[in-house]
Order: sequence, then structure tokens, then C-alpha cells
Amino acid sequence: MSWTSAELAALKKAYAAGATRVSYEGKTVEYDSGAQLLTRIRIIEAKISASNGRKKPVAGFVRFTREIR
Repeated sequence: MSWTSAELAALKKAYAAGATRVSYEGKTVEYDSGAQLLTRIRIIEAKISASNGRKKPVAGFVRFTREIR
């Protein structure tokens, strides 16, 4: 399935406004909650960035110790 930038923009705009009903390109979708809408946004962003060949950023923790002998 391919997503469009118009769909992603509409989802982000609705989320920012606190709405759960989104209309774009002649389609209307209603989500149960803002959390469900945010999940959809994240899925689409991940798929778009994966199709562009960009990898997801990786976060980690580094710990250094210095022993004095």
C-alpha cells in the first residue's frame, strides 16, 4: 500500500487539532482515539522513510568507567 504526503499532512494536522476525523483526497476516515491516529502517523512515516532508503535512527546508551589503580 502506498501513502501520499497529502494523507500524512492531513493526519498530522488532525492530530495537532485534537480531531479524530480526517479528510484527504476525497476520503474521510474516523479514528477511535488520538493514540490510534498517532500510531497511524508513525506507521506511515516509517514506511515512507523505508521506501526512501533511509534507516530508522538508533538510540542507545553508552557508559564509560575509569578505574584508578
